[in-house]
Amino acid sequence: MGLVTRGRQLVQGSVLLAGNLVEAPDGRFWDIEPPDRAFAEEAQGFAWLDDLAALGTRDARARAQAWTWDWIARHGRGRGPGWTPDLTGRRIIRWVHHATFLLAGRGQDDTEAFFQSLSQQSAYLARRWQGAAPGLPRFEALTGLVYAGISLIGMEALTGPATEALARACETDIDGEGGLATRNPEELLEVLTLLTWSAAALTEAGQTVPQQVQDAILRIAPALRALRHSDGALARFHGGGRGAEGRLEQALASAGVWGGAPPVIAMGYARLSGGRTTVIVDASSPPGGRAAETAHASTAAFELTSGRRPVVVNCGSGLTFGPMWRLAARATECHSVLAMDRVSSSRLYPTGEALQYRAAVTASRMTMGSEGTDLYLAHDGWVRTHGLTASRSLTLSHDGRRLSGVEALTALKAEARKRFEEVMTASAMQAGRFAVRFHLHPDVDAALDMGGAAVTLRLRSGEIWIFRFTGPAELSLDPSAYLEKGRLHPRPSLQIVLRGEARGFETRLGWTLAKAKDTPLAIRDLEGVEPEDPLAE
Repeated sequence: MGLVTRGRQLVQGSVLLAGNLVEAPDGRFWDIEPPDRAFAEEAQGFAWLDDLAALGTRDARARAQAWTWDWIARHGRGRGPGWTPDLTGRRIIRWVHHATFLLAGRGQDDTEAFFQSLSQQSAYLARRWQGAAPGLPRFEALTGLVYAGISLIGMEALTGPATEALARACETDIDGEGGLATRNPEELLEVLTLLTWSAAALTEAGQTVPQQVQDAILRIAPALRALRHSDGALARFHGGGRGAEGRLEQALASAGVWGGAPPVIAMGYARLSGGRTTVIVDASSPPGGRAAETAHASTAAFELTSGRRPVVVNCGSGLTFGPMWRLAARATECHSVLAMDRVSSSRLYPTGEALQYRAAVTASRMTMGSEGTDLYLAHDGWVRTHGLTASRSLTLSHDGRRLSGVEALTALKAEARKRFEEVMTASAMQAGRFAVRFHLHPDVDAALDMGGAAVTLRLRSGEIWIFRFTGPAELSLDPSAYLEKGRLHPRPSLQIVLRGEARGFETRLGWTLAKAKDTPLAIRDLEGVEPEDPLAE
């Protein structure tokens, strides 16, 4: 599913991939010198075909055709850029999806070159798909192989082995609750999309959809519903974004899994909901293994959405905003949670980008209380460095009009208290500084109120929320940044910050975020998140 606006930009020669805007010289796509690896991978994966097909004009088709046959001439020999299992699978899917669009008006020679290249890519994929990393890359490779076996004359023998391998991947790469090892909600959405595409292609070809594939779809769909905010967007954690426009609704509709409330825990995230408000909390440790290279130090962070309006968010993924943002966005300070001064709850290797130390959740419980849904989390992210266990209690009222929280830093045992005293002595009592951050969506207008004792949040829908706190802390409203996939630059935003110091064995702060004014009923169901120009500053 592509975007018409992106299609228009491509027709004009403006190529926006992986956060980089590059002009195609004289409209020649493959003459572009990729500014980074992510740009090259997106180019070679051909997802931009979705945007040109969505536009669907004569110029869009001409551009898509020119760039596709130019790729065949330059890169279609089975080696060089783009010849990895996941990118080849991704490319085959797009070529098959848009074959009619690409072949319209082309001569016999071009048609033969197109299908010959598809066959060559399919043969490569049959040999090399095992080289794809577990998770999304493996599903991309195998879905491409399923498509090839079903769609190409002479490649029918690929279908059986590809389908069997896809079934095994569903058992090994998707856990019993429908989650992925990366804990990336957007990647989970992409996997569900690929599985529904594979199932539909097999069904249309008169083939049997493996039970493992059907079961995986049945597991993933409820998990994604739990990770979806009230505005229809996914929670943005561990490198994932809100999801491509319309992709989530389409995937869930294709999955055909309806009815019942979404689970309250999915893929390590806790979901609180009341009225028109959703709160999604990272209630588990960051992922390890390969995923530790992109995982975020976000344990106990939350996002809050009211109706169709995101209010409290995480900064997002910095992968497409350059090396500085790639690392900075993973820090605890870029999430809506407590962070010790310049020390994240999970920390990187000194010489690499993988998380060496990952905070472990030491206590977790969710209950239905008289006031609403209660969630309690504690983790050991600063036990080694400070001797302090961090805990967060959240209560969302039944009507969704009030979220209250308690933040605590506690030295629980004798050994932890000794460590805390040593660190405080060595730092001249400076090591206990911390800040609780609440990053706000760029569309939220915020202002200090009540002489600096509160913050008033105004949403574009007309809603007003008030933030207040209790305890030894200083309140401020500071600049922040909202990292949104598909844009050139981070969007400026604000963050509520509570700064304090842990001087004793226990420090506690309380806060509330309460709705003071509702969205007018006349526009409640009409107000959405307006699409914006991705090229805007």
